[in-house]
Amino acid sequence: MTSPDQPAPSAPADTSLANRYGAKKQGLTPRAKRIIAGAALAVGIGFMAWVSTSNALGGVTFKDIGYSTPDGTLAEVDFQVTREPGTEVKCSVKALDSKYAVVGWKVVDIPAEATEDSSDGGRTLAQRVSVRTESLSVSGVVDSCWVPKA
Repeated sequence: MTSPDQPAPSAPADTSLANRYGAKKQGLTPRAKRIIAGAALAVGIGFMAWVSTSNALGGVTFKDIGYSTPDGTLAEVDFQVTREPGTEVKCSVKALDSKYAVVGWKVVDIPAEATEDSSDGGRTLAQRVSVRTESLSVSGVVDSCWVPKA
């Protein structure tokens, strides 16, 4: 028996915590863990496949090849455009000065006719564009290329 000035014995810690916070939750079964891991792996592989092929299908890409500045008011930019044969493309070309300011800008129309002589069936075309400049340029680059809306 306990004396009146002594507290009553407390319940074991396990029981009082379980009563206060609830019982321990059941973990996932090994089978459920395997299913979740397999689904996550399949989603990851699908995403990687989509990322790697989305840019290659039907897109327009360009590559700067070089530039020259024949005089203080003209820049010539050489580049390649890769697109589906028979697709009209527009590219914006810019000339830059030594402080990277744009001193010339031109939008170039690349017609849809394809040359079948190339090794890739007419997908890649080489272009040389003359851009008038307001001052001496030290660089010429392609800013972007796109397929115009019909």
